[in-house]
Amino acid sequence: MRVSVIGAGLGGLALAQGLRGAGIEAEVFERDPGIVARFQGYRLVLDPAGFQAVRDCLPARWHPLLDEIVMDASAEQLILDPRLNEIGRLGAGRTGIVVDRQVLRHLLLTGLTVHTDAALTGYDVLADGTVRARFARRDPATADLLVGADGVNSAVRGVLTPRTVPTDTGVRFVIGRTPLTDEFSGLSKAYGSKITGDGVSLLLGAMRFRTPPKQAAERLAPDVTLPDIGDYVRWAMILPPNGTLGEASAQEAVLSRMEGWHPQLRALIEQADPDNSTLLSIRVVEPGERWAPGPVTLLGDAIHATSPTGGNGANTALRDADLLRRRLIEAEEGRTDLLGAVGEYERQMFAYGAEAVRGSLAKLPAFAPEAKLS
Repeated sequence: MRVSVIGAGLGGLALAQGLRGAGIEAEVFERDPGIVARFQGYRLVLDPAGFQAVRDCLPARWHPLLDEIVMDASAEQLILDPRLNEIGRLGAGRTGIVVDRQVLRHLLLTGLTVHTDAALTGYDVLADGTVRARFARRDPATADLLVGADGVNSAVRGVLTPRTVPTDTGVRFVIGRTPLTDEFSGLSKAYGSKITGDGVSLLLGAMRFRTPPKQAAERLAPDVTLPDIGDYVRWAMILPPNGTLGEASAQEAVLSRMEGWHPQLRALIEQADPDNSTLLSIRVVEPGERWAPGPVTLLGDAIHATSPTGGNGANTALRDADLLRRRLIEAEEGRTDLLGAVGEYERQMFAYGAEAVRGSLAKLPAFAPEAKLS
């Protein structure tokens, strides 16, 4: 069996790793000109199922390394004012496994065949049931299965189910990261909480590695090379509806909305890495009607992009990867046929993927009351 995975995000890479471990040929095609063409290094919170899914997709020899580069997290999820006084609660506290996206992505990339500068322009299902992917700047690639793991703007989805399109919630946010130094020890209660004031909300999350990733890899898995990064604080400011930066930088736009805020909060933004601060929008993709069975399917944000306020986007994509991996192994072993395996994956994925989108949207008004949800 040959599988072509379109998109080198966490879900697509996890699937490729899981198939590689089972002896199934998998190639990844990424539209970016290089693996590190875009910064992708913010913290993620994985629930137990999401963490187990990525663990199951990785070789067992890397499990000790994976355990060393994550942290257990718990947060009270308070609501604080700009001077860090508690004024409410978002709900029950949240626990999980925190991982850095950039570090996890480098682990998942190890040993895979990844073709960059491979922007998909379309695909053709051939007479023998295989599928040929066409690219703008490289030769076509033929496989038994084409998996669109290419995000909210999925080119694969545009062909497979063109009526399934992203919905813009109107919510904009600026995200960035700042090295976690002793200066910010007084902000501990703000990690995992919402700071609200002047029509904006600021969300903070700490990333503390048990062992610095580069050192952990050198000691536990010499065949893996991980980024040389240290502990940091990820921050995100949710702007008023359809907010823009204008001519200001991301940091300037955030600081301009923090007059009178606690000095440590302002210092956190002032000391952020300007190259890793950017404006993003919140768009969602809800699974619509099922497409006709065939050798093409979708995974992750390509079919069920969630609002980050639900905390379930990466978890759901990794669940997709593990589920599809398991079904394809069954096909490879002759316990089912390929289309049956893909169909069973899609049946389950549509159900929990739609629920993940609904759950994330239900939590969005707590952070952005004026979000457009219909």
